[in-house]
Amino acid sequence: MLNVHTAGALTGIRVIDLSRVLGGPYATQVLGDHGADVVKVEPPGGDETREWGPPFRDDDGARGPSAYYLNVNRNKRGIALDLRKADGRAALLRLLEDADVLVENFKAGTLEKWDLGFEAVLAPMFPRLVHCRISGFGSEGPYGGFPGYDAVVQTMTGLSSVTGSPASGPVKMGTPVIDIASGLNAVIGILLALRERERTGKGQSVEVALYDVGLSLLHPHSANWLWGHKMPSLIGNAHPNVVPYDLFQTATRPVFLGVGNDGQVKKAFAVLGIPELWDDARFNTMAARNANRVELTAILAPIFARHDGVQLAQTLLEAGVPAGPLNNVQEALDDPQTAAREMRIETAGYKGMGSPIKLSETPPSLRRLPPDFGHDTDGVLSEAGFSESDIKQLREGGAIPEK
Repeated sequence: MLNVHTAGALTGIRVIDLSRVLGGPYATQVLGDHGADVVKVEPPGGDETREWGPPFRDDDGARGPSAYYLNVNRNKRGIALDLRKADGRAALLRLLEDADVLVENFKAGTLEKWDLGFEAVLAPMFPRLVHCRISGFGSEGPYGGFPGYDAVVQTMTGLSSVTGSPASGPVKMGTPVIDIASGLNAVIGILLALRERERTGKGQSVEVALYDVGLSLLHPHSANWLWGHKMPSLIGNAHPNVVPYDLFQTATRPVFLGVGNDGQVKKAFAVLGIPELWDDARFNTMAARNANRVELTAILAPIFARHDGVQLAQTLLEAGVPAGPLNNVQEALDDPQTAAREMRIETAGYKGMGSPIKLSETPPSLRRLPPDFGHDTDGVLSEAGFSESDIKQLREGGAIPEK
């Protein structure tokens, strides 16, 4: 629920967020959910995801921010500055005087072009500042400095090559998994740097490249190649190393059976009414099941087809076997488990997903709704010591843009 008084684990940490789109905003929302004071600084055109709809927040013709924007920008105050202007950059420097973290996802070299590079300018001015840059490919290598979007990087890092079936061919994942994982890695890096600052008193730069994150997500296919030169094939919902681990059609809806050890396989065989299969040497070890996956699938498929999917999945779960029905988005969001875990938020006109990070003493909370463009500009600048006339001058000079 909306609670402006709830302290979080990061209460007292101030974050200046210059990022746009997904990776950076996702990271700063995580920080904001846990108490950090996040100031989102948008350029004259605003974060482009404000226009990534429909759906939009408002359906009265005003076309307020998109659902896409709303779901990664809560727990932030929003201001607008044109950093292409000297006065805009000077205002940013004032904001950094009491900031702990700066997050940005500009193209490599942009801050340096504005005389705001971390090593040359920001670190000497603000030695305790933790700077986090999220980029497509980092600043080194043959792709260094190039722009990178999630789907492009999924393709280049091999993730798309292992997703899909022989019928579909390679496909990208259905969610922007690299952007989201980059945001999470940025949070990890920021927290590591803040922890190190406690020891040394000195900040540092954190770099997260989508390309690096994509490669890190390639497990187990990267391991299979590095250790066995095993090139993965498109196997749909199956697992390259674990059997049975696949989606099976039932009389109602598909069910995913995912077993990770022999004990779970034995239990699954019992639930499915084929306990004798455990005595078959083809199926009582993981290596044997891998060698005979086609035969095992042929045995299991008609058994699954006789059952109600939801009921069978529940029976398997109660027997200690990982399994679940194939839910669509609505079914997943309406599931009682989603409510029990407080993973769906609908309050004060806001709709979004809850935080998956649960702390017993300092739980996450919704304290601020996603800001409209420039909503908190005057208040944030006043806190930084700008007078009304200063703010008026910044606005008249174009350093504070009006959308």
